[in-house]
Amino acid sequence: MLSFSSLALRRGPRLLISDASFTVYRGEKVGIVGANGCGKSSLLSLVLGELQPDAGNVDYPSQLVVAHVAQELDATERPAIEFVMDGDEELRATEAAIAQAEENNAGVKLGELHARYAALGGYDARSRAGKLMHGLGFSAADEARSVNAFSGGWRVRLNVAQALMCRSDLLLLDEPTNHLDLDAVIWLEQWLRNYPGTLLMIAHDREFLDRTVNRVVHIENGAAKIYSGNYSAFEEQRASQLAQQQSMFERQQREIKHMMGFIERFKAKASKAKQAQSRVKALERMEKIAPAHVDSQFEFTFLPPQKLPQPLLALEKQSVGYGERIVLENISMTISPGSRIALLGRNGAGKSTMMKLLAGELTAFDGRRTEARDLKIGYFAQHQLEQLTVDDSPIGHLKRLGGDAAAKATEQELRSFLGSFGFSGDRVFEPVGPFSGGEKARLVLALVSYLRPNLLLLDEPTNHLDLEMRQALAMALQDYEAAVVLVSHDRHLLRAVADDLILVDQGRAQPFDGDLDDYAKWFQTREEAETSGDENAPTALSAEQKKQRKREEAERRNRLSPLRADIARLEKQLAKLEQERGTVETALAEPDIYNPSSKQKLQELLQKQTQLKRDISDVETAWLAASEKLEAELAS
Repeated sequence: MLSFSSLALRRGPRLLISDASFTVYRGEKVGIVGANGCGKSSLLSLVLGELQPDAGNVDYPSQLVVAHVAQELDATERPAIEFVMDGDEELRATEAAIAQAEENNAGVKLGELHARYAALGGYDARSRAGKLMHGLGFSAADEARSVNAFSGGWRVRLNVAQALMCRSDLLLLDEPTNHLDLDAVIWLEQWLRNYPGTLLMIAHDREFLDRTVNRVVHIENGAAKIYSGNYSAFEEQRASQLAQQQSMFERQQREIKHMMGFIERFKAKASKAKQAQSRVKALERMEKIAPAHVDSQFEFTFLPPQKLPQPLLALEKQSVGYGERIVLENISMTISPGSRIALLGRNGAGKSTMMKLLAGELTAFDGRRTEARDLKIGYFAQHQLEQLTVDDSPIGHLKRLGGDAAAKATEQELRSFLGSFGFSGDRVFEPVGPFSGGEKARLVLALVSYLRPNLLLLDEPTNHLDLEMRQALAMALQDYEAAVVLVSHDRHLLRAVADDLILVDQGRAQPFDGDLDDYAKWFQTREEAETSGDENAPTALSAEQKKQRKREEAERRNRLSPLRADIARLEKQLAKLEQERGTVETALAEPDIYNPSSKQKLQELLQKQTQLKRDISDVETAWLAASEKLEAELAS
């Protein structure tokens, strides 16, 4: 299908790819990975003919039908579904020829064209376009809306739908999951698995890559090397190539340690079994992937919050929406330090609305909101990238928005902090206007972290972030003391971070009984029921039934919230004691502590070790009792 021979590719004076030779065969699905700026998008532009190689050749069959997602979309009055159907150029050309034949009264020609139109699936084309739009999150009413009525993110989805509409031999996709929610990502990966042509795709979502590609092209230091298998297979192969690097083992152990405590304490408990099992799976993957990221430039931590009041935030029977329209109602939840919550739900269900409610950006119509006196919220959302001052630099933003801590810090301290987020050298002084989306996202994350929030709200934080930064973000969140509420389409991040899942659906937000695999099954069942018009699909309840169910759910949440808060408090206390015990045991492992001159210190450490063991046992007993009580309530 595609043959690259001794390929060299430059952008300006910079050599991106040098002497690369590999072949992509018909029907293969290939993921292109590598650091930002390594030449991934340039490689796609080369295949499209928008760039020419500086050396070597790219060969592919003549008459090859190539589909790709346009980077720009003209704001037109054209109905969205017509725009999507424009992706099938041969169908549109046949329609134009039919119109011309009708005008010329060319009967024989008209018959041939109608036969061709039927063979192209013309009579089902509108239905096919509608299914593509629905899968990407559009409603039936959206089909008739003009293109210019959609926001930028939704226009990107229209471009994706138009590319998928094309009956192509080769499909080129550059970060197709950006601006998609989890439901649309699940739908798209299923569509791509069934796509009969050849796929060449850039993506920064490891689980999405795992489920869609069977070969990987890795671009690094000017070399492009192809690997067999999906992304996990690539990571394992690359890890073996790096196995001789001693630092690999040290970093791998640090990353694995983040998960061990949760798994060891909770894997046997019914109330946490599925989430613990999800962590076990993530740990198994981490043992394989950590070495492949040993040379990553990103390794940062969120600065610890100054205060951790208990609880941080409580919502009781709140309703929220826009204008007079209620989006979510009867929301009751308590967030405590150490909470790890992910919001799941279909597009438009209200996940971002709920995040704005938690952030205080939306005022509830009713109910009660109780904030801890020392509550400090850090909120990351995509609109904040657009609010960066284009002519200001990263260090300028940090000085201006970093509060008293930034005002007192030295310039070197600020530069060191920004360096952990990938801004080094003169980059910290450059205006952010020309920065890429990924760089802007990293800067906003850095600004949020520097304020030391004790409640961190992340609404799609991985959009525009590459694989290395996503990995660093997952590890930083695992080690973060504060509470985290997360909306993301990146399942690797969700599996690595979230302990509790909340389903936002049909105007309600309630705990989801299952893990992400269960959610994918739930979503697919709902989709199939709606598509088939299944009479057994869930129907709307009467007003009285809704009120009764809400009362029952509120009562149940009121019973469960204190138990969950107690468990979270005990977990935090247990983690602190374990940390103290680790410090004591490290000190006891030092040979000098057993010198006669250190006898008094040795006795103090041994006494502290004994006391810590006793305290840990007491807290574990209390945690077990609280967990069993919670299980009993959940089972009732």
